[in-house]
Amino acid sequence: MARRRSAVRIGMTGLGEREALAPGIFINTNYRGCTPGFIYTDEGIIMVDAPLIPKQAMDWREQIEAEYPDSPFLYMINTDHHRGHALGNQYFMPVKVIAHERAHKEMSGYTENFKERVRNSFKREPEIQAQLNNIVIIPPHLTFTNRAALLYGGRRVDLMYVGGHTPATSIVWLPEEKICFVGDIVWVDQHPYMAQGNTLEWLRALELIRNLGAKMLIPGHGPVCEPDATYRVGEYIEFMRKRVRDYYLEGKNKNETKSGLVGEMLEWFPVPPERKAKIESQIKSGLNRVFREIQREEEEKAGIVSHGFDDGDEEDDS
Repeated sequence: MARRRSAVRIGMTGLGEREALAPGIFINTNYRGCTPGFIYTDEGIIMVDAPLIPKQAMDWREQIEAEYPDSPFLYMINTDHHRGHALGNQYFMPVKVIAHERAHKEMSGYTENFKERVRNSFKREPEIQAQLNNIVIIPPHLTFTNRAALLYGGRRVDLMYVGGHTPATSIVWLPEEKICFVGDIVWVDQHPYMAQGNTLEWLRALELIRNLGAKMLIPGHGPVCEPDATYRVGEYIEFMRKRVRDYYLEGKNKNETKSGLVGEMLEWFPVPPERKAKIESQIKSGLNRVFREIQREEEEKAGIVSHGFDDGDEEDDS
């Protein structure tokens, strides 16, 4: 059995200390793009999400290896296919990546153009941009459809597809420890990224999470929270759905709806001045998505044949 090296002060790398949630279960809330975690088992390490920025991904690997220097990496679970959760997979090889089957479809389609867009998103931060010159996409080696369970070294790790945030979003549930990695289903004091969302699925996912009996939730971004945090996200989504429906039934088009409601939605969560333009753009992407949902729902009520509901190809949330 691997022995934990406890004499070394945890995580003194200048990139944020890892935080122990329970024996052998750690997260780091200091990285950009996602809050990664790892779970120690007697057979090896199971990780949840990979930091986007290479220096942070390598730091995270070093922190894991410092905690359990003799443990192999068993799995990297990606809670969805977005860059903030999955682009760092390359820094944890050799490991088997596991995610929902839709994540495999999306990541297998990432092109050189996608990589260039990632690099360009950091054009105002050249030090980070330079780190992204050698992006290697590692799609999932293993996929699941609805549920899967990993049973290693006395641990049970349940993977549960929920959708909602993206067509690939999954959560990671530790039933013995009552800890749930909820990916981007739950956002704490932040505007959720909704450009690839399905709001009815999302609301069902929040209810499922509430009913797990979890003691703590680890959102895809930000600090640990309790199940009550699901209510505020749900209220935000329900409010957006109601207001978009109001506008739609008044005969407003998509652009009028976005322009009219972005200010109302902006008031829900604090927004730093330097991020206001980006958050407004993000909210508009969500309103665009919800407008199409409401349009489809109202057309179905009226017996109008819908032209389908695409999954969108908007930029992701990192």
